[in-house]
Amino acid sequence: MAAGGGKSDDFQPFPVKDQLPGVDFCLSSTPSWPEAVLLGFQHYLVMLGTTVIISSIIVPLMGGGNVEKADVINTVLFVAGINTLLQTLFGSRLPVVIGGSYAFIIPTISIALSRRYSIFVDPHRRFKASMRDVQGSLIVASFFTMVIGFFGFWRIISRFFSPLAAIPLVILTGLGLYAQGFPQLARCIEIGLPALVAVVFLSQYVPHFLKSRRGIFERFAILFSVAIIWAFAEILTAAGAYDNRAPQTQFSCRTDRSGLISAAPWIRFPYPFQWGRPRFNAGDAVAVIAASFVAIIESTGTFITASRYASATPMPPSVLSRGVGWLGVGLLLDGLFGTGSGSTASVENAGLLGLTRVGSRTVIQISALFMLFFSVLGKFGAVLASIPLPIMAALYCVLFAYVASAGLGLLQFCNLNSFRTKFIVGFSVFMGLSVPQYFNQYLLVSGHGPVHTRSTWFNNVMQVIFSSPATVGFIVAFFLDCTHSYGHSSVRRDSGRHWWEKFRNFNTDTRSEEFYSLPANLNRFFPSF
Repeated sequence: MAAGGGKSDDFQPFPVKDQLPGVDFCLSSTPSWPEAVLLGFQHYLVMLGTTVIISSIIVPLMGGGNVEKADVINTVLFVAGINTLLQTLFGSRLPVVIGGSYAFIIPTISIALSRRYSIFVDPHRRFKASMRDVQGSLIVASFFTMVIGFFGFWRIISRFFSPLAAIPLVILTGLGLYAQGFPQLARCIEIGLPALVAVVFLSQYVPHFLKSRRGIFERFAILFSVAIIWAFAEILTAAGAYDNRAPQTQFSCRTDRSGLISAAPWIRFPYPFQWGRPRFNAGDAVAVIAASFVAIIESTGTFITASRYASATPMPPSVLSRGVGWLGVGLLLDGLFGTGSGSTASVENAGLLGLTRVGSRTVIQISALFMLFFSVLGKFGAVLASIPLPIMAALYCVLFAYVASAGLGLLQFCNLNSFRTKFIVGFSVFMGLSVPQYFNQYLLVSGHGPVHTRSTWFNNVMQVIFSSPATVGFIVAFFLDCTHSYGHSSVRRDSGRHWWEKFRNFNTDTRSEEFYSLPANLNRFFPSF
């Protein structure tokens, strides 16, 4: 008995967990089929927001209108469905959705605004010409990513990962997208704020009031919230609440302003080279390669998040490298089909795993089937894609927070009483937020980044890399963890390396085979080392 009459274990710290407890369905388990279908549809709904946002940014700058935007959105959905199936079957095997990436926006805009398209008078011809240049750059970048992954270079690098270096990466993978949260929600506060309140109330408070139906509200809070607030937005639109408002407000708030439903075809199958033969430009390709490097780092943070919320063990380096290789295959498909942007592991869908407590791989594969289905039936997909973006931004406020909290959860593996740990975590997170803020603000004020030389491709490379919070934070943390007091005897334990040591090789822990082995016994032909 301890002093004061309490038990000796009353004040013991919580035990370290290789696998996250409290998950209802882990990576290799599956809910009932009706529930799995609804959860898959919910994942499809969540990934729609980023797809629409990226397409709405790049397509008008390339010269496209609503028809081209609808076609690009359907193409992105079609390729995302294929990439998600490939990643879950043959890649990392984690429950991750592969969708559009913000990292590719800067080089795509640079291509779209190039002076070489000034000869085109017809906007449609200009759109197709710029899209073909983007396709060529994506194809070149795909080979870079495949080499990094399939040839084991990312496996070699990831063997030096520690929980300490992963913490800033995962935190900033979520927090780095803060601009897509409340700032976008506030574009239409009368529907965005109720959507945020609805998600938080239905997912966090209602389950405690209705314990018998707890799972329903925890798992389907997104569907309930979107349905309720979307109907509310329809009522406001029909009642004429936005008839005399500013055009930007009408675009953000109205449910009939996206132009997608009228522009989308009833049935259309995306196909390779639909915009014409890809064209290759060395400068454009180098900038897109830099974006693909950023996508690799950000996807690594999403993979770590997904493995935690799927209650799987830490990823062996060989599996992580395999997943990166299949990201390269996804980039190749992006270039062949012409999505206008590259792919990455979806951050918001990884957060949804935490919100629902369902990390099932099967659910994500069902969501991929929804992507393929709605990409072909354009009108039906356009109806869902016309959901006001402030509603989607409200969802991001919760989902990105779950990703950031997964990074905070990795602190359990480190010695928090070590000043080395405190410095590396604090400094890398701060620099990961501060440096991109400087680069983005400079670009907004001056019209160009702080690196402004005569080489446009070099300027774009610097802007792409240093405007990514996850990339900056990870580079700082990884460098410091590998160099700061590295020879000291306590560094290995302070960084948490000893906790991940048994997962460095695929065959060291039997659970790795359960979670990450390839289907149909393909590990015999493609062994993991």
